[in-house]
Amino acid sequence: MADTDTTHPKTLKVALLGAGNVGAQVARILLDDADSLAARTGARLELVGIAVRNIDAPREVELPRELFTTDASALVRGADVVIELMGGLEPARTLILEAIEHGATVVTGNKALLAVDGPSLYEKADAAGVQLSYEAAVAGAIPILRPIRDSLAGDKITRVMGIVNGTTNFILDAMDTTGAEFADALAEATRLGYAEADPTADIEGHDAAAKGAILASLSFHTRFALEDVHCQGITQVTADDIAAAKDAGFVIKLLAIAEKLETADGGGPGVSVRVHPTLIPREHPLAAVHGAFNAVFIEAESAGELMFYGRGAGGTPTASAILGDVVSAARRMVLGGPGRTETTTGVLPVLGIDAVTTQYYIGLDAADQPGVLAKISALFAQNGVSIETMRQTVHRENDGHENGSAELRIVTHRASEAALAATVEAIKGLDIINSVTSVLRVEGV
Repeated sequence: MADTDTTHPKTLKVALLGAGNVGAQVARILLDDADSLAARTGARLELVGIAVRNIDAPREVELPRELFTTDASALVRGADVVIELMGGLEPARTLILEAIEHGATVVTGNKALLAVDGPSLYEKADAAGVQLSYEAAVAGAIPILRPIRDSLAGDKITRVMGIVNGTTNFILDAMDTTGAEFADALAEATRLGYAEADPTADIEGHDAAAKGAILASLSFHTRFALEDVHCQGITQVTADDIAAAKDAGFVIKLLAIAEKLETADGGGPGVSVRVHPTLIPREHPLAAVHGAFNAVFIEAESAGELMFYGRGAGGTPTASAILGDVVSAARRMVLGGPGRTETTTGVLPVLGIDAVTTQYYIGLDAADQPGVLAKISALFAQNGVSIETMRQTVHRENDGHENGSAELRIVTHRASEAALAATVEAIKGLDIINSVTSVLRVEGV
């Protein structure tokens, strides 16, 4: 029978794997707030050890040296709750599996591992009857995964759009507000500590894609992995793109989008999961997300439109999400009941990017001569795509004389991704087109 005596609460042994920026803050809270955490959970959370690679490495938070160990496996085997904040695939995967096999509850913020190997970890946790929680894996301090899993469990989510990477949002926001080029905005993000020394995972969209897979899995009760996500980063977004978008009433954001769609052949619904730079109207709620903040916008059949907003990274904010999972899991362990991972009620097929219906923003460098606009319009019509707006700017030399070329900025009406992509390819073959300077998708209109 579960021990619910709050005067003498049971003790749960907590093992922490990793003491980086987030891990150190988690350890600090477990030690400093032990009494209040015990009152909330009905159990005393005893931090029994912190596994690290180097015990003597400098850390932002001063922690008792006797807690540190390099033997992560031994620490895991003696714990009731294991908090994994090491990151990466290995040894994190092996240690999580070891914790599950020993009946420990696991809390992790490892979005890369969950995106690659989440389905098998969920199955292992289900089979062992233990809880695997991962609120901190998406959008830092924002409580988004539990609301999707629990609060919206009686509803049907149709679409999720999220700004889930603070680094790229900072870069694009800086480009929008200051007119900076991509390289300069990235340098500033690095200087301020928003971007890693190697920012590839952020600027190429891989981090957002991992989070997109997690959001899709919970939202549509089907297990998605990183390989199911169409991914495009922001490295090709230019200051000219940003300025043209602003002139047309849009802002560019890197969005993770997961949506339920009907298949073209009438075979039933499927789910598309994609990450790419996107134009959204300036009046859309996501357009107001500045700096390194994150936000997730949800559309559900009964609840309608919901948005969750907050800090998407940082040691203390992310530690808040970790401790939320720990308290929730500890209360379940005190009161009894099966472990909780994610809910899978069926398997919806993964739909490729060609199944999506969207709008395109297309930048063209074209010859400035009679008949150009007519030829372009005719080609769009041939491919079943209509033009919503078209703007033309004639290029001039420094002395003010026209140089024989013009910049065209086209926003299409909604059409299938396949038709839009085919239109762009056809445009490249026109002898009046010098180059296609940019192709971006438009959402939220």
